[in-house]
Amino acid sequence: MPPYGFGKPYRLRKTEDFSSVFALKKQRHSALFQIWFAASDGRCHPRLGLIVGKKAAKRANRRNYMKRLIREWFRLNRHTLPPHDFIVRVRCGFTRREAAQARAQLARLLGDRI
Repeated sequence: MPPYGFGKPYRLRKTEDFSSVFALKKQRHSALFQIWFAASDGRCHPRLGLIVGKKAAKRANRRNYMKRLIREWFRLNRHTLPPHDFIVRVRCGFTRREAAQARAQLARLLGDRI
């Protein structure tokens, strides 16, 4: 059974990390998400960066909910992902009612072989 933590090694935290992924311009998108990805430099595990702007949701608690849902999906499914750096941007806000749809779109965008 793989470990399911979401510690610092699994996060994109520095501006340089985000910039290197944006520079490659490989991306996918759906109605809710836009995802950039790049092969990580010698790492054997995927990393995740999140962007949830105020255009997606004005209230901080709603933005935090969206981030929690994406982190949780990544945490549970990262053992099936290739060792890439992923940046997930929320294009359109979603609520708990649309959470299942959001998870399905994440699975489709990140789960397909990249």
